[in-house]
Amino acid sequence: MKKVIGYAHCDGPCGVYDPASARIAAEAVLSMTKKMKDLKCPDTSNSDAMAGYLNTMSRYASIKEEQAQLCKDELLLLWTDYFKPEHTETNPKLHEIFWNAAKLCSSCKVEVSVTHANELMEAIKEIHEIFWNTKNRHVDFYTAG
Repeated sequence: MKKVIGYAHCDGPCGVYDPASARIAAEAVLSMTKKMKDLKCPDTSNSDAMAGYLNTMSRYASIKEEQAQLCKDELLLLWTDYFKPEHTETNPKLHEIFWNAAKLCSSCKVEVSVTHANELMEAIKEIHEIFWNTKNRHVDFYTAG
């Protein structure tokens, strides 16, 4: 049997990595955060209305936290598996950008902050641009919203 050796600049075959999955998760974080802020608390003496309110709020919070963690996981995958030392030569703030984005994911999990959710989207946009620049391609950054 002939031994075959494969080479790749990252831990997986090219084409596997894409910051789009982090963007989609961050969009869900932003959406749920806005929904939480907009949800009106009913008369607390109305137990049926309160049960519905608490159920909806807890579902929004659960989705927001789940998607913030997913976003963080996707960002960490890009940071640790795709980007290599040579990328920091052309992007000296690469580690700081990822560090701050990961911290924003954590903030979005524990807070209900539209500001931080928007900052996370901006960080992902910056990562998107850096990522596609490493491939010498221009890919528009777009959001569903």
